[in-house]
Amino acid sequence: MSMSLASDLFALTSLLAVALVVLLLLRHFLPLRSTPAYILLPIFLALVVPVSIIFLLPIDLASSLRTEDEATRGVWLPETAVLVAWRITYWLTFALTWIILPLLGEYIDSGYRTPKDRFTYSLRSNGRYQLIVLACGIGGLAYVFLQNGFQGTSVKALVMALAYFWGLIFAIYLMGHGLIAVPRRLYRNVNISSRLRRIQSQAPSVQERRMKAISELEELESQLTQLRQRKNGISRDHQEWIEEIADGSDLPEARLLPVNPRLSRAIIPVVITDRYLAELARKLNRARHKRLRFIDALDNLIQDAVDTEAILESSATKQLSFDASTPVSPPFERLWILTPYTRHLLHYHIFPKCRVFLAAVLSLASVCIIWSELVKYVAPQLSIIRFTVVSHHGKVHFAGQIMATLWMCYMCTAALASFGDVKVWGNRALVKRNTYGESATWYAGQVAKLTVPLAYNFLTFLPPDVHRETTFYKFLGQLINLTPLGKGFEVFLPIFILVPVCVTLFNLYGRVKGIFRIDIVEDDDERNSSSRTANWKEGRDLIERELNGNVQSCSSRRTPPPLLPPQPYRDSISSGSTRHIPQPSIYNPSPAPQPPHEQRQASRLAAATAAAEEEDESFFQGFAHRVRNTLDTIDRPDWSKRPKWMGGVEGNEEGSGRAEVGRGLGRWFGGRPADGRVRL
Repeated sequence: MSMSLASDLFALTSLLAVALVVLLLLRHFLPLRSTPAYILLPIFLALVVPVSIIFLLPIDLASSLRTEDEATRGVWLPETAVLVAWRITYWLTFALTWIILPLLGEYIDSGYRTPKDRFTYSLRSNGRYQLIVLACGIGGLAYVFLQNGFQGTSVKALVMALAYFWGLIFAIYLMGHGLIAVPRRLYRNVNISSRLRRIQSQAPSVQERRMKAISELEELESQLTQLRQRKNGISRDHQEWIEEIADGSDLPEARLLPVNPRLSRAIIPVVITDRYLAELARKLNRARHKRLRFIDALDNLIQDAVDTEAILESSATKQLSFDASTPVSPPFERLWILTPYTRHLLHYHIFPKCRVFLAAVLSLASVCIIWSELVKYVAPQLSIIRFTVVSHHGKVHFAGQIMATLWMCYMCTAALASFGDVKVWGNRALVKRNTYGESATWYAGQVAKLTVPLAYNFLTFLPPDVHRETTFYKFLGQLINLTPLGKGFEVFLPIFILVPVCVTLFNLYGRVKGIFRIDIVEDDDERNSSSRTANWKEGRDLIERELNGNVQSCSSRRTPPPLLPPQPYRDSISSGSTRHIPQPSIYNPSPAPQPPHEQRQASRLAAATAAAEEEDESFFQGFAHRVRNTLDTIDRPDWSKRPKWMGGVEGNEEGSGRAEVGRGLGRWFGGRPADGRVRL
């Protein structure tokens, strides 16, 4: 009785802990006070219920195969309680994934004014997809009836099997990509200088996307301004609707002035309809959140660059102090025990070693998962995961439950981490405190869709005499294996994991991009060094301008800075002169006096970038520079110098020797400008 009570308390505590973590996650990505309850509650359930499967499946294993020894029995529940928990978890997840969240997402994104019109638009938008699913279901139902006859369980089996295999296809692909990408990303972040250059190389593309998003929003706001200025052909209800859209866009009254012709390319229809205004409102919502997304992305990128170069610079001073102006810092950074010296030890020595260790452990775990996927039906006794979960007596103890939870956590993490890499999700993204409601419902639906297939796929890693005794197999697995086609899919579909693993491991995404010009994955592979080298200097300059205040914040000024100097100076530059021409203050105005911490950030960033550039120099380049330094400092004898009538150089002997060497052998070793610098 005491062990049963302890198991009940542990299961309840685990559920409460999951709910608390999900609530903190929602607080991080959504404004809880301004988000309606009809959005928060489905998203909360769509995250809590699937994540609880990570704890429910180990409890099911111990409950189905429990031993008489209370010391090693683990956490278990009665079989009836486990069955009720699986029914509630599965069918609630099914309803949220396929019905509630798709309807809610289109309802949020509809752009219509009244709830009735929003719901009608949501039904119409999801109707096309549901009709396609229904057509596939009718064909599958005919096959099931031919195999098993007209039985009541045939429809239920078809629905559960189709949902399982559809989710398993995406889960296997995303998990296969994440099993390679997650350890590799950890290992690449070990080298601080390489990490700094990689961050800088991403800045130009993020800046370009930000300016494009700002331009799109300005065009839509210009179109809205024209509608507000229009007096004819608009009913009173439409005028009120237009004002509500303008209030949501926070357009200042100054925008009621004559519209900029550059932004007035949109054609306003003669007759304004509900459909047109809903489409305009929908585009404005998407453009506004897209702008916030890339502004936040660039701010985070700049902050990462500043922190990384501070860590790199601390190697000389042995002191590390992050900027106090950082709006949000990790909680452990505010601990009193972290002095500048201990912070340097933590970030410069301990964290890189921890990343190496964690990358090695996760790489080994990835190999074990891939191997178990390949041999679980051919040779199940060779599965590595089974030895970490099931004891030699064929039972699952408390240690096995912990290992099963860790395995499933890593599988789900690898699959969910791939959402940031694979670029097939349109404009959806998670933004801190500003995530669009439709994007939040979509991500929650994907979490709910992938968790159940991954949990059952993990269950098949275990020996057949173990996983077939669980309540989860009796509830779901028997219906999946009801037909020969279902058995064949269950056997051969997991082998599909080799495709994303090989594609990610050998960087076939880059080759596909080079051939078909299709960018599928945000990959920063080392083989793309040519394009990254061309961008990192531009990104370094961009980050320095942002830190120095030369580029104003887009929240206060939405027009991009001029990219070219005025016409007289462009003409003088293009005339062939190679001298540096000072630019007038119109083009390069003097920035306002910056606080000392921003000046320190800019100077430290430049020094760290130069250090990273020298550190990435190859052996042969360094050898050539050192030979060049040796030749430059040689004092040549007088008889070896050219006379004046043969083009010799007047002046002191040291300068003459450098000039001669610069034009002769020195240029073979990467000559440098004669400005007195020596590379050591």
